[in-house]
Amino acid sequence: MLGLVPFAMRNDLAREEDGFDRLFNWMSQPIASIFSDTGFSGKSFNVDVKDNGDSYELEAELPGFAKEDVHLSYKDNYLSISANKEESKDEKDDQGNFIRRERYSGSMSRSFYIDNIDENNCSADFKDGILTVTMPKLSAPVEEISHEIPIH
Repeated sequence: MLGLVPFAMRNDLAREEDGFDRLFNWMSQPIASIFSDTGFSGKSFNVDVKDNGDSYELEAELPGFAKEDVHLSYKDNYLSISANKEESKDEKDDQGNFIRRERYSGSMSRSFYIDNIDENNCSADFKDGILTVTMPKLSAPVEEISHEIPIH
């Protein structure tokens, strides 16, 4: 346990209630907790990786994304998942004046080091916001080739 440092203090009871005191104590807080309190948390998506013996199975939760928004690639033993979404909601009245106009643009990505897989036989499926990638293991390592993995 020597040398372990907590990433963020999540104990709300330990925080001071006075906003003035919190203003001057910001330097003692982890940088991630400062931004998460203001809405700039830099959220990512949850991923589970399972070792099934003869293959690896990765499940990524990507709610709100369409299959076309998600990209999956494997290069230099790194499996990379990226998702990009752009949304626009324009509402106008009868005269063509805007009543509400909201825009959203965001992207998320994660990479995982996974070696000794048969990248030519990898498969991916996207259903109900869950990306499932199945990666069969190799019995012997071969020369690496980069390519896109299609999502079905």
